[in-house]
Amino acid sequence: MDIELLYFDGCPNWHLTHERLTEALNATGSPGQAVRLRPVDTDATAQALRFPGSPTIRIDGQDPFPAPGETYGPTCRLYTTRDGLAGAPTVDQLVQVLTHGP
Repeated sequence: MDIELLYFDGCPNWHLTHERLTEALNATGSPGQAVRLRPVDTDATAQALRFPGSPTIRIDGQDPFPAPGETYGPTCRLYTTRDGLAGAPTVDQLVQVLTHGP
């Protein structure tokens, strides 16, 4: 499994997402799984990578949390969680996509 965490340094939520992703990998029995951190710092890079905002997780090249009508750019991203909108997916959401797909 190839896991990337794309982020815009101006958005602090990528740190929390990285922590939660590590926790989810541990919970699913994959504590040694590498997560490639990929900074996205320009609009041109964001467009080229189809980056909908920070943080974005890609598993085997796919975003497990796609949003309809996404726009691309170095901005912060929101996720829908059971508690409302948040700057990072929950550990439970991450465990779900790691074990069962999006």
